[in-house]
Order: sequence, then C-alpha cells, then structure tokens
Amino acid sequence: MPVEIRKQAFQPWQVLQEYEAGQHAQVGGQYGATAVFVGTMRDFNEGDGVSAMTLEHYPEMTERYLERIVEEAEQRWNLLDALIVHRVGEILPADAIVLVAVWSAHRADAFDASRYLMEELKSRAPFWKKERLEGGGERWVEHNTPDPGAVDLSKDHQS
Repeated sequence: MPVEIRKQAFQPWQVLQEYEAGQHAQVGGQYGATAVFVGTMRDFNEGDGVSAMTLEHYPEMTERYLERIVEEAEQRWNLLDALIVHRVGEILPADAIVLVAVWSAHRADAFDASRYLMEELKSRAPFWKKERLEGGGERWVEHNTPDPGAVDLSKDHQS
C-alpha cells in the first residue's frame, strides 16, 4: 500500500488509472468499493486571496508518518489496497495536493478508511504551509480549516 510524496504537479485521475493498471491489478475482482479523495488548492483562506502555497516537509519523518496511518487504517478496516500521493513544493490554485484511494470489499470500510486517512493528513501529518497572498505578503498556516462535516474516527472501529 504505497505512499508517495511528489515535488511536481500530478493529475490524480491519471495516477489512479496507472496504479489500477499496474501494482493494484493483483486485487482486481476482490473489491466491491473504491473511495477516492482528491484535495486541491483553493485560491482563498481565512478571508484572503491566496496566489500560491509552499508545502514543506521533512522527507523521512513525513513518509514514515504516512506509512503509519495507512498501517493503522489496515488494522482498523478490512482493506485490500490503499494509495496516498501527496504534493510538496510550490503549489498553485486548482493544483492537486493530495490523492487518497482506498479499496475494500464493502463500501463502509472504504469510506471510513478514506475519511480517516484524510483527517489524519489534515490534522497531524508533518507538513508546513506558507501562503503567498494576493497583493503581496506571506504567512504560515497555523491550523487547517476545520471540516464541519467531519466525524470522529479516532475511536476504535466497530465491525
């Protein structure tokens, strides 16, 4: 269940198609559900226009963390496969930042694991964001925008 951090822009649907045709092909026919989340950069945050963002990380620490949350998801839900692709470096509005895909036999596991992975990425993964504001200036993002629809998946999963 691979985790990949990229410095260059990527097309999430192309990455997904290539992954499904390659490494993922070994689970073909076993899964009944695929949950996919693609996060893109907005051109606004905290009431201000944003023209670009730099996403920084410590490579080994970040990769280990992402691998750990995938392992946690595997332990909590019945997953057949998962994929995380995350962007770093300079990102522009409408660029894909993250792709999370989860495959399982049943939709509940796919949905729950996908949401868990995204919430962990947004709230605790070791990435640091610096925004370039329209009209000049820069600022570090101190906290992520809360998701009003988020559910707490930090508790043990009940099958």
